[in-house]
Amino acid sequence: MNAKPSRDAEPFLPETPEERADLDALRHAAAGCRGCGLYENATQTVFGEGSPGGRVVLIGEQPGDQEDRKGHPFVGPAGRVLDQALEEAGIERGDVYVTNAVKHFKFKRPAGGKRRIHETPNAGEMHACRPWLLAELRILDPDIVVALGATAGKSLLGASFRVTTQRGRLLPLPDLETLGTPAAAREIDEAPERAGPRLLATIHPSAVLRAEDRDAMYAGLLDDLKVAASVLH
Repeated sequence: MNAKPSRDAEPFLPETPEERADLDALRHAAAGCRGCGLYENATQTVFGEGSPGGRVVLIGEQPGDQEDRKGHPFVGPAGRVLDQALEEAGIERGDVYVTNAVKHFKFKRPAGGKRRIHETPNAGEMHACRPWLLAELRILDPDIVVALGATAGKSLLGASFRVTTQRGRLLPLPDLETLGTPAAAREIDEAPERAGPRLLATIHPSAVLRAEDRDAMYAGLLDDLKVAASVLH
């Protein structure tokens, strides 16, 4: 029988400040995370990857089917869309660290079927995984954080976030301790021009693959990433 999952991932983070300041140590610890029930059906934890000195952090929703199998973020079809858009936007891959708000693949199987169908993480699962995301951001200290899609946006700005109304705007990155809470959104409302690291929301690259007009959807993603790129120049 599996042990009852912890309330969140905090007990599974490394114990020492030195290890918590090391991405490899975090990645190793995350492999054993039981902070929510998603680990039970997922193949493995999919932690963030990229340059430790990256000036851009891209945050998606969760690993997809291929990411879950391979153990790396953004290696499926959506990842290929993202790679193309980053190149066209002028964002060097060496400047980028990619991760997800939730580190395990959440899915369902149709009755009698083998295909694993993506399910959106709920608020409890996002909360449970928040310690990993905060630990990554503390180490990386990026110039800009890009939230890819609604779940990533909510993980940073709370449940009131709407990608349709907030995308493409350069916003101040809230204090890390407030991320995912109503206080984060209030910080932005009270000081929208505050200096420091920036936050930008856009669609998830998978939305391009689902769109009826893929060219128009891709053009919107590219325009948003060009805004993010402007922070670097």
